[in-house]
Amino acid sequence: MDNARIADTFDHIADLLEFTAANPFRVRAYRNGARTVRDLGEPAADILADENRKLTDIDGIGKDLAGKIAALVAGDRVPLLDELTAKVPESALAMMRIPGVGPKKAAALFKELGIATLDELRAACEAGRVRGLKGFGAKTEQTILAGLSLAEQADVRMLWAEADVEAQRVLAHLRGYPGVRELEMAGSYRRGRETVGDLDVLAVADDVDALMDHFGKLDDLDTVIGRGDTKMSVRLGSGVQIDLRVVPEESFGAALQYFTGSKDHNVAVRSLAKKEGLKINEYGVYRGDEYVAGRTEKDVYATLGLPLFPPEIREARREFDWAAAGELPKLIEADDIVGDLHMHTHATDGRASIEEMAAAAKKRGLRFIAITDHSKRVSMANGLDAARALAQWKEIDEINARADDGFLILKGIECDILEKGGMDLPDDVLAEADWVVASVHYGQNQPREQITERILGALENPHVSAIAHPTGRIVNRRKPYEVDLEAVFAAAKKHHKFLELNANPHRLDLDDVACAAAKDRGIPIVINTDAHSTEGLGVLRNGILQARRAGLTKQDVANARGWTQMKKLLGK
Repeated sequence: MDNARIADTFDHIADLLEFTAANPFRVRAYRNGARTVRDLGEPAADILADENRKLTDIDGIGKDLAGKIAALVAGDRVPLLDELTAKVPESALAMMRIPGVGPKKAAALFKELGIATLDELRAACEAGRVRGLKGFGAKTEQTILAGLSLAEQADVRMLWAEADVEAQRVLAHLRGYPGVRELEMAGSYRRGRETVGDLDVLAVADDVDALMDHFGKLDDLDTVIGRGDTKMSVRLGSGVQIDLRVVPEESFGAALQYFTGSKDHNVAVRSLAKKEGLKINEYGVYRGDEYVAGRTEKDVYATLGLPLFPPEIREARREFDWAAAGELPKLIEADDIVGDLHMHTHATDGRASIEEMAAAAKKRGLRFIAITDHSKRVSMANGLDAARALAQWKEIDEINARADDGFLILKGIECDILEKGGMDLPDDVLAEADWVVASVHYGQNQPREQITERILGALENPHVSAIAHPTGRIVNRRKPYEVDLEAVFAAAKKHHKFLELNANPHRLDLDDVACAAAKDRGIPIVINTDAHSTEGLGVLRNGILQARRAGLTKQDVANARGWTQMKKLLGK
């Protein structure tokens, strides 16, 4: 079992413990263990296999967690998980994915009203039964109804980052069969959508049956759903369905174009083909019964005078207009990013020191970073007050003075925008920072006008550089708060401020549509990792995918420039 699955298991145990009102310290231990395992820079299995190392040497992994990790890696059962699962129906846990419904409320719904499924919960809310429970009320009932769609979606679509773990494992396994000549993922995964349903794999192979036999030996395979002459579908132990299609070599490009989608993009392609007297399907491009093209995607598009569209922009939004005008953008690449301006250290809720974060960033090819620990309002993260912030910035000055490699650490802060408006630290303190990223963490249920005014006030502050995760959403778990993005765009433009695309796969905020709107208005986007560990810097690729879906180029992204050029964009 890989690190991601181990971490998911620990998070699931924590959910179950919370649901059953277990000791909060025990719950926190599993939450922290999940985060630690997920952020490990190497497989836990490799550490277990090394007789000179112990899992308990890792901060946050005690003897109990280490034993469970070893059991999971070995494929053994975890008695605690079995015991908890027997007490709590899986369907009841889905209620915890609804915004505003934590484990205590979910447990109350289950125990007091006998609600165990989302359908039952919807019916109870519509009948007005939920508002009668202590601690709920009519407002909570309406909030639950509004959030049910998120919980239902979370049951069927996984984050792209989660899908990527499975996709890479499947591709590696299939490449182990020597008769594979072409192999590619398709579908929403290939288009980089923030959530993915099933995984689609296309292949060209010397022996179709032999490849399918090999596919059936995939680790963690739970069920073979079906197998035909050219398609085989399986379900993994994680619940992910994977469809393998083996196609003729002359049809590979056409099949890849077809199964990558999107549906709307393909409808537009086929409409253009019809005007040219052509027919395009997953087998190729045809004029009547005559095969015209299909070996590569480039060949398929070329028959219509179209360029090879990057998969991320195949959504029938603007790609065909760009193509018609000869202005298909050169999309941003990960290597274009030279700075990361949102990360945390162990001074607040991070796991590494300033120098460790800097060393990891340099190793990834960055030229500068900003350390942006939380301000004091985020008390649960031990946020910095004025004195601690100034002390940290003094430490950063000293580290920069010792450096001889040109790498720059900016004195930064993630400063909360207070519920009543205004910033969490005084202006005379913020004036000492190089980079201030302003965030809404509290009061996210306030009215649209109030949240908007809070953010506009931050953008007007001369010391604020950017707004972090501007809509506050958590993918599959929390809807965006109510905010007038048009007003935010106008203020950002007026005051020469940036808006963040937070690359954390759970956030990806701003989303692709909002990033495209910001680009249209000439507002620079800054793609940041919001890393809380050195390993967390690796989520940048998720932000790059989202930026590409928005059609962003290197010129649209502020931190694809050096710090001197960024300061000019900020008017500093």
